[in-house]
Amino acid sequence: MTATVEEDRTAVGADRLPGAWGLGLRRGRLEITQFFRQRDQVVFTFAFPVVFLFLFASIFRDDVEGAGITASQLYVPAMMAAGIMSTSFQALGVSIAIEREEKVLRRLRGTPMPPAAYFLGKIWLVLFTGLLETAVLLLVGTTLYDVDLPSDAGRWFDLAWIFVLGITACALLGIAISSVPRSANSASSVVVLPFLVLQFISGVYIAIGTIPDWMLTVGALFPLKWMCQGLRGVFLPESAQVLEQAGSWELGRVALVLASWCVGGLALCLLTFRWKDRRTG
Repeated sequence: MTATVEEDRTAVGADRLPGAWGLGLRRGRLEITQFFRQRDQVVFTFAFPVVFLFLFASIFRDDVEGAGITASQLYVPAMMAAGIMSTSFQALGVSIAIEREEKVLRRLRGTPMPPAAYFLGKIWLVLFTGLLETAVLLLVGTTLYDVDLPSDAGRWFDLAWIFVLGITACALLGIAISSVPRSANSASSVVVLPFLVLQFISGVYIAIGTIPDWMLTVGALFPLKWMCQGLRGVFLPESAQVLEQAGSWELGRVALVLASWCVGGLALCLLTFRWKDRRTG
């Protein structure tokens, strides 16, 4: 009789335990709170693309021949794409590597919290900071550089799916690359270097038409180039399509590549993610 009562109490208690989704929401709130408590990180994260946009847009202000836009307008969607990748790929790649070395992941793995809740928390953080970063850059672009907001529902929809697919693909790549650094000290170098290279060969800092073909081919293998191209299709007039390598926005191909990277990034995470650092197995 006593055993039955205890079993019933255990069952009731188990039913009341929050699931992975509920714990993921709580973990996400904790991640966001911790992020905004680190003021230097907040300033650097949101100011970095804005400062670079201001610098490049101030240096290159002439009209782009045959495109019906100015060079500063061309930089706005490119910096938005870079900002999305910064808040996902770079932020997760570095922070998870640090948490692994500090044994935060090991301690979390030893708790009853489902592993999915940890990743859901990171996703909420990335979505929140990515949306905020995009909104800031969009505000700067529309107020200072005459970039027009999407004029119809179709373009707003394009912006939504490019953002969701792009930030998902980059976040998964960030989780995957977090297993590459051998220590927390090397995490920034390991993650930032490829991100910096991709920005130069994906049309963020340099116009597509001036990048060598072999570099464009390499850049086209990764999500950043396609996010830049898709966002240009959202915010720039049709006349600017002449600047693209294919002479069009190729939104169908943008969707296909970003969706493929979501699947490929997930596979990489499942194959490479480790809860412990290499020294402890």
